[in-house]
Amino acid sequence: MNALTLTIIVPVFNEEGCLARFCESMDAFLEQSPVPAQVLFINDGSTDNSLPMLREICHARTGYAYLSFEKNHGLSTAVKAGIDHCQTPYVGYIDSDLQTSPLDFLLFFEYLAEYQMVNGIRQKRKDTFVKKMSSKIANGFRRRMIQDGIADTGCPLKIMDTAWAKRIPFFDGMHRFLPALIQLQGGKVKQIPVQHFERFAGYSKYHLFNRLWGPLQDTFAFRWMRKRYIRYRIVEQFEAEPVQHG
Repeated sequence: MNALTLTIIVPVFNEEGCLARFCESMDAFLEQSPVPAQVLFINDGSTDNSLPMLREICHARTGYAYLSFEKNHGLSTAVKAGIDHCQTPYVGYIDSDLQTSPLDFLLFFEYLAEYQMVNGIRQKRKDTFVKKMSSKIANGFRRRMIQDGIADTGCPLKIMDTAWAKRIPFFDGMHRFLPALIQLQGGKVKQIPVQHFERFAGYSKYHLFNRLWGPLQDTFAFRWMRKRYIRYRIVEQFEAEPVQHG
């Protein structure tokens, strides 16, 4: 087993009000985790006090690290950067807004040997009516259009086999299709019910327009990419003998 088995990616954009409490919750998970784990924050160009707080957190705690962008690039870029820098066999993802609990990762481990991804399904969502309805509409449209069978693709609680995650073809907006992109490679996805809470502090970075229009556009982009995705399996191979000279 590697010295570190799981890296949990945590994108951060203007979350100064949540970070201290989030780390308390993450510490509780790290203490109970059945495998060695670490946390990798991705500061996505925060303009508040998030970056100084991340510096303090990572210097004060073992098992915490961070990357910081020069400007805001969005969630897909933050997730891709985390996967690119992951050196452990498994990579997880969670938001820092405390609407999901790191402790629910403990439910995922028994499925990692059989599945290439474990994805949460948020139960009894504590969101505003507009947020819940826009998410329901976007999820329903995506399921009808791509038939991936994923109940809650936007749930910010996932663990993936890193080798499979690194092969995901990332484009802006592709964070919405992580389970489908694992399936596109022939991988299997397990879905697990998880807790959901009201936002602890701060505010959502998404509104009605980008909760609906963005996912609708991205669904068509995914369908286009899926039709042209190259995938093959070698069933037989013969290696030539090296040519001898002299």
